[in-house]
Amino acid sequence: MQGFAILLGFNMLGIALQQVAHVPLPGNVIGLILFTLSLFTGLVKLEWVESSSQFLLRHMLAFFVPYIVGIIAVWPLIQSALLQVAVSLIVSTLAGLLISGWVTTAMLKKKGAASRG
Repeated sequence: MQGFAILLGFNMLGIALQQVAHVPLPGNVIGLILFTLSLFTGLVKLEWVESSSQFLLRHMLAFFVPYIVGIIAVWPLIQSALLQVAVSLIVSTLAGLLISGWVTTAMLKKKGAASRG
């Protein structure tokens, strides 16, 4: 239960900071960033949250149910623009893959040059 409390606390802290500071990021993303920083700095130990996070990862499909229901609810709107939605999904996926590949290649080349030099 301690792990769930820590995870929920960071989520709620992120939401509160977003509301108070009007940061243009979702509150749960802010909470995730704060949680990650806390893990890196040692403020939160991995052992404290590992079992809870593993449980959440095993049951991650349940977190997608609201999105699926939402898509079903607005399906007539999506269906009227299905070609545009499909093209944007394909283009954005390919762009993400190409940019990730380019950055990884550049980093590997830089690492290889640094290790030789």
